[in-house]
Amino acid sequence: MINADEQGARYDDAVAQYGPAIERLARAYEFDPYERRDLIQDIHVALWRSFRNFDGRCSVGTWTWRVAHNVAASHALRRKRLRPRLASLEELSEAPGEDDPETSAGDRQVLDRLNALIQALKPPDRQVMMLYLEDLPAAEIAEITGLSPGAVAVKIHRLKALLARRFHQGGSE
Repeated sequence: MINADEQGARYDDAVAQYGPAIERLARAYEFDPYERRDLIQDIHVALWRSFRNFDGRCSVGTWTWRVAHNVAASHALRRKRLRPRLASLEELSEAPGEDDPETSAGDRQVLDRLNALIQALKPPDRQVMMLYLEDLPAAEIAEITGLSPGAVAVKIHRLKALLARRFHQGGSE
C-alpha cells in the first residue's frame, strides 16, 4: 500500500493528463448537466481512491480509463433503473445553458446528435467508441476492455459504420 501523498500525486498527474477526456466521457454517458457534474465527481472520487491500490502493472492511462468507464457504466445502469425525473417550467427556464465558446450552435447540435447516438449504444460498445474517439490505439483499448486488439478493430469498424448510418438517417434505425 502507498501513502496518501503518493496517492494524491498519482491522482493529480492522472487528472492533469486525462481530466478533459473524463469530462468528454461523462458527456457521452450523461446529457443532464447536473447529473453529469455528479458523474464527473464520482469518477474523480473513484479515481483518487483507486490509486491507493495501483501497482503499476498497467499504464496510468489504462488504469484511469478503466476506473472512469466502470464508474460511468455503473452510473448508466443506475439511471436506467430509475424513472425519468420530470422538471417544472421554472426549473427548465432556470437551467443554465452549456457555455462552450469553442463550438458554434450548429456544431453543438451535431455533437449532441452524435453523443445521443453513442449514448444509445450498449455500454461495452460505448466504451470502445469513446476510447477510440480519444485516439487510443487498439492495443490499449484491448487492454482496458479485455478484448483482443483484432476484436477491437472489428468492433470500431462496425460501430463507425452503424453510427454513420444512424446519423445520416436522423438517428433512427
